[in-house]
Amino acid sequence: MHESYMILAIDTCGSSGSIALGLKEGQDLYILGNSQFGGRSYSERLVAAVGELLGLGGVHLGLIHALVAVNGPGSFTGVRVGLSAVKGLAEGSQIRVLAVSRLEVFAAASGVSSVALGAHRQEVFLRLAEPASAARELLAGAAELAAIQPHPPRVAVCDEEAAQLLQAAWPAVELVRTAAPNADDALRLCAPRVARGEFIDAALLDGHYLRRSDAEIFGADVAAQAAAAAKQRA
Repeated sequence: MHESYMILAIDTCGSSGSIALGLKEGQDLYILGNSQFGGRSYSERLVAAVGELLGLGGVHLGLIHALVAVNGPGSFTGVRVGLSAVKGLAEGSQIRVLAVSRLEVFAAASGVSSVALGAHRQEVFLRLAEPASAARELLAGAAELAAIQPHPPRVAVCDEEAAQLLQAAWPAVELVRTAAPNADDALRLCAPRVARGEFIDAALLDGHYLRRSDAEIFGADVAAQAAAAAKQRA
């Protein structure tokens, strides 16, 4: 008899959030339902959307075997809201947690090993497939892109910001335009990992940001300016 269990995936890293419920039966995965919510309404909609999705399937949290958390990179607010919800659900119902990078989900869903997502501020979140080594993920602006030699011949993108930055930096690159990754894609990628028991401690779940927050950036700038002013007065 094949083992059967349910998995819930949550992704609030992009311009819209999504959740998906899957049933794993042996080697097969069935998407039982999904929901998407836009407008960065994560904090208002996420918990209610999870309840609605489970209710439509006649499922309660006690039947969920694992939670898949897409932990970034992306919006700081979106990532934090999603991870807070995952921690709350996991701790309240003793559900195991698996975390995955949104860039890795995008690479798997697009079928392209190198991918880029717009990160604003004239930067991209970039996943580079490198020969004979694990893929590398980084935040890159024009200078960082110019320093990457050789650059990958093909890169998947799902937004115009990333496409324009890559075209300017790497004119010869082939851009593969595809849909943005979502919770369904995370489910498909991570179902085998759930089967292998690749879980983490929910208390240690953290965001994969690749960038410091504005508070950290501007706080460091203010501290540096204050230190310089104090040195001048000394």
